[in-house]
Amino acid sequence: MADPAHKDAPCMPCSVEATLNLIDGKWKIVILYKLLKGTLRFNEIRRLLPGVTQRMLTNQLRELEADGLITRTVYAQVPPRVEYNLSELGRSLEPILMAMKAWGDANLNRSLPAAEAA
Repeated sequence: MADPAHKDAPCMPCSVEATLNLIDGKWKIVILYKLLKGTLRFNEIRRLLPGVTQRMLTNQLRELEADGLITRTVYAQVPPRVEYNLSELGRSLEPILMAMKAWGDANLNRSLPAAEAA
């Protein structure tokens, strides 16, 4: 059912859709959450996400950088060192990420049997 508040609105995404468009992706939310603790290098992120492929991680990091949620710093040294941090915009997602973590902590046991049954 359509939201009556949007019946006369032009075809624009609502603020929830706009937020989801920025963080949509299998690994983006997890990457952002891991970066809350501070600077991480590519291989550190990869170790923290054992199910992600190198290609997928590279793509997700590029998209997060393009959207301004993370910063990528390349150090001119041999071997090259690349570090990732949350940008100011990315850091502003902290309350959302922490709320998702709290909800997950509170409901993890509830959702496991349904996921295992599927």
